[in-house]
Amino acid sequence: MSRQPRTQNRQPRTQNVTTDAGEARITWVTSPAPRLVLAVGHGAGGGIEARDLKALAAALPGHGVTVALVEQPWRVAGKKVAPVPKTLDTGWRGLWPALAAPGLPVVSGGRSAGARVACRTATELGAAAVLALSFPLHPPGKPEKSRADELLGAGVPTLVVQGGNDPFGRPDEFPPGPYALAEVDHGDHGFAVPKRSGATEEQTMRVVTDAVAGWIPSLG
Repeated sequence: MSRQPRTQNRQPRTQNVTTDAGEARITWVTSPAPRLVLAVGHGAGGGIEARDLKALAAALPGHGVTVALVEQPWRVAGKKVAPVPKTLDTGWRGLWPALAAPGLPVVSGGRSAGARVACRTATELGAAAVLALSFPLHPPGKPEKSRADELLGAGVPTLVVQGGNDPFGRPDEFPPGPYALAEVDHGDHGFAVPKRSGATEEQTMRVVTDAVAGWIPSLG
């Protein structure tokens, strides 16, 4: 298992961005020697405090990745229910100029609903790649309502990081396609694992961050 560089004296910086869907917010965690930007959006049921997003923001700047934690306008406005996918896409498009402003390649990413947004908009926005955390392949218990077309249509190098027990789609349910998939053993949709697995949250998050850190060099 690879060692993670320590994060030292890296204070996040927030930036509000006006979009056609409302006021959005970016929390920048900058790398001392950035090679690219990883922009990650939250899901429909939570924000940037999700354990995997926090872990990526702590670990990846030491690997030359500036992490931009993106809060959609509905979340910034304090609403409890996410809008329709079209509105989420509008917010993401409006954020893109700010994400690209550092002049570095931008990996478009997110967890759950945020992963769907990243896949749907990657080609048109010129994303260098897509990171899909807990991609919701289908609603729980409804595998016939597949969203595989969004994932398969991303059109750029894509990494899916998926919990082994995710009710929105286990790794063995994913169709073949032009993407890489890393499994988090026993993980649910939020990458929580049962105590009987013997794994701690720190160990589980290390699986997530190692998978992403190992994939980044393949992007050139």
